Amino acid sequence: MTISPDQNIKPTEIYDELKDSYLSYSLSVIIGRALPDVRDGLKPVHRRLLYGMKDLGLDFNKSYKKSARVVGDVMGKFHPHGDSALYEALVRMAQDFSLRYPLVDGQGNFGSVDGDPAAAMRYTEVKLSKLSSQILEDLDKETVDFIENYDGSTKEPKILPSKIPNLLLNGASGIAVGMSTNIPPHNFKEVTTSIIEQIKNPRITIDRLLEIVPGPDFPTGGIIHGSKDIIQEAYKTGRGIIKLRGVAHVEPETNRVIITEIPYQVNKSRLVEKIANLVRSEKIKGISDIRDESNRKGIRIVIDSKRGEDPNVLLNNLFTLTPLSTSFGIILLAIVNGKPKLLNLKEINQCFIDHRFEIITKRFLFELNKSKKRHHILEGFKIALDNLDKTIKIIRKSKEPSDAKKSLMKELGTTEVQALAILDLRLQRLTGMEREKIHDERKLLIRRIKEIEKILSNDDEINRIMISELEELSTNYGDHRKTRIDDRDLSAITAEDLITKEDMVVTLTHEGFIKRAALSSYRSQKRGGVGKTGATRKNDDFAETVFVASTHDYVVFFTNKGKCFWRKVHELPEASLTARGRGLTNVLNLSNEETVKAFVCVSNFDQDKFLIMTTKRGVVKKTKLEEYSRPRTNGIIAINLKSNDELISVNPSSGRDEILISTRMGKAIRFSEKKVRSVSRNSMGVKGMSLKKDDYVVSSEVIKNKNSQILTVSENGFGKRTQIEKYRLTSRGGKGVVTLKITDKTGEIVNAFQTDKDSDIILVSSIGKTTRLKASDISIIGRATQGVKLMKVNDKIKIVAVAKIADNTSE
Repeated sequence: MTISPDQNIKPTEIYDELKDSYLSYSLSVIIGRALPDVRDGLKPVHRRLLYGMKDLGLDFNKSYKKSARVVGDVMGKFHPHGDSALYEALVRMAQDFSLRYPLVDGQGNFGSVDGDPAAAMRYTEVKLSKLSSQILEDLDKETVDFIENYDGSTKEPKILPSKIPNLLLNGASGIAVGMSTNIPPHNFKEVTTSIIEQIKNPRITIDRLLEIVPGPDFPTGGIIHGSKDIIQEAYKTGRGIIKLRGVAHVEPETNRVIITEIPYQVNKSRLVEKIANLVRSEKIKGISDIRDESNRKGIRIVIDSKRGEDPNVLLNNLFTLTPLSTSFGIILLAIVNGKPKLLNLKEINQCFIDHRFEIITKRFLFELNKSKKRHHILEGFKIALDNLDKTIKIIRKSKEPSDAKKSLMKELGTTEVQALAILDLRLQRLTGMEREKIHDERKLLIRRIKEIEKILSNDDEINRIMISELEELSTNYGDHRKTRIDDRDLSAITAEDLITKEDMVVTLTHEGFIKRAALSSYRSQKRGGVGKTGATRKNDDFAETVFVASTHDYVVFFTNKGKCFWRKVHELPEASLTARGRGLTNVLNLSNEETVKAFVCVSNFDQDKFLIMTTKRGVVKKTKLEEYSRPRTNGIIAINLKSNDELISVNPSSGRDEILISTRMGKAIRFSEKKVRSVSRNSMGVKGMSLKKDDYVVSSEVIKNKNSQILTVSENGFGKRTQIEKYRLTSRGGKGVVTLKITDKTGEIVNAFQTDKDSDIILVSSIGKTTRLKASDISIIGRATQGVKLMKVNDKIKIVAVAKIADNTSE
């Protein structure tokens, strides 16, 4: 090839040319395509789609428009790439199984968790979701910079104002050149709470943030397994791998395995196909049928086990050999100040805080400038109205508008802007009422300008506004966590996985000894037999609670110090029928002077169930049961107590029950559980009952059966049963009514609890003597009475404890 001298061609080494070209290409991919910006959590394609839909007027409260219209408009104005890539991005933003909080409201077929593709863009319709309005809000208030589009014909936002921390809420994934990102989605309430805490305390540690944001929250639910150290390492360094499992259980009646949740990004139809292939290849044995019974209400994959097969072993095989158990590699990589950077949780929060601080500042600057311009015009109006006759005379004698403008500026001292505004003033604005409106508007503007200047001069004011916005967003858009977190490392089959679900009889004695024994060891007997020897009584100890639970159930213990522990039933000490069991101090990590005051047995931490806690000083706290689903070895705080208070009672509730509190001085109050709002685990609770100086609470009951009675016993051996209806329903926080007439003869109240005629009651004296009697032998009488004598005592001997004896399980 011959190069003519007039051609301006510079010789270049091919190495240098390839290096420069590849760097330009990689930078274009990294910044302009593959990685999200840390501030709004969006890649350019998503940002352009949302802005394009805003430009088309597709707000959440407007009607839908064809997806093809959106794709075409965005492709023509902002995004110089193919329509298929744009539509795929649009579809994903509408899928509730891909995004934790969808940004697009889609109408039509947008694909499924089975991997079915969305319908063609000409068949689907879209508009912005309500949440997207929070990303685009204040866009028209000069809060962000606009840049020219690819051909210079229009402008597009360089970043979106985004009131929500979208990067963590919806996550992001992308492969750039030499780097990639994989940010999981998170829970709205947890993320906003962590940001608020960081605004209040910029020196907050990542460990504290991780107490608020314990891990990802995937749209398809599932369970994250593994030690907290592994999860925390990912959020401290920006990289890590977490283990994720679907949710499955065995139906005890049918021995079927039911899968109700699958891991994030797992194709459901491929999962079913994988199980079927494993059955055909005989790698999994014991399955007779597989059915996908999923519908709009949720996922339900039914696996029938063959007769005689252990479904628990089958379930373990499914977790081991199929995508029902998978892993998620966390890479917290995003664009920061135009460069890719690996971030930790605190840095991501801080980048969002800085972004919102800048946006709020610019928003108020925009309002300030606008207000000052309007105030300037109103000042001109004021000059004209104060000199109304002169103003009219100047305008009437002027030949041209330009002459009038110059005369107004010269004779009244107005600016050119004010003079033009006065000339544009309509005659109706000169009436008394309209003149008053102008004066009022001027006063309001002056006041607003001072408010804005005060806000802009104080960073704390801007932070306060930021916090209030986040709290409002959390209230409006926050929801319950979908993905549960289990501290156990289940990378391999654990000991519990190999434990067959079996009903156990758990016995807890009055003095705090606990044991479990297989229900099958309590063989059935004919009516009229002598029964079977149970736990040997020692030092007059007796079985206060006996219940049947599965080996995989949880027993949640609560101590007087307000701490919570739980153990699986199979973790409790196993003992023979005649054995006493082990002390709770050997089972739980209790501190000195800490005793177990209550416990709850649950098969799962149901989101719809609550716990009602009552303290000695009359404080009542209502918290969702799920709040106590992640205890530590040394326990967790169940309720914050004052120094002179202690927890005395914990009862499960449905949220629609009633509460009855009884005190030492013979007072009782009954009120609806709805009067106590649900609060978080670390809260202190609210006043349940007003107490006198020397009085304190001795018991608290959640009333589920209004046909039962309240048994009240005093220290001098008096007692009675009273119908619950005799305690009138009042508001929370009152002084209560008389539950037993206190005199020197009766002494003060020892205990008061629900009972029925078939219950056995035991009274324990201060010298260890016990009396056992039937509840049916105790009279049912009114509230304000002394009761009847239940046990003989004297001045030196008092009743110190009253309890309902648990029925012995002899079947």
